[in-house]
Amino acid sequence: MESLELLESHPGPLVVPILVVTEVAYLLARRLGAEAEVRFLGDFAAGNLISEAVAGEDWLRIAELVGRYRDLPLGTVDASVVAAAERLQLSQIATLDRRHFAVVRPSHIPAFELLP
Repeated sequence: MESLELLESHPGPLVVPILVVTEVAYLLARRLGAEAEVRFLGDFAAGNLISEAVAGEDWLRIAELVGRYRDLPLGTVDASVVAAAERLQLSQIATLDRRHFAVVRPSHIPAFELLP
């Protein structure tokens, strides 16, 4: 299943950590132009996507993950996805970065189910 198909078929809404919102908006604008960025932002306005703030307790977990997986390197944005998923007890992650998320072991389940 491709990313567009996932977005069109997932019952949603999808939770998007705020650090990911910034990264995706930048990449969309740079690679596909302002129209793609506007559509992405419109999905938040429509309720198809829900932004998730970094909670205070997430910062320590993000730092732990960045340190533990420094050889990947995991990075702050990807670690924020893991921290939010753990806090919200989510088992699925939509990502094109299968290499990183296939390696990371969350604290609440043995492994994430990676979509698409």
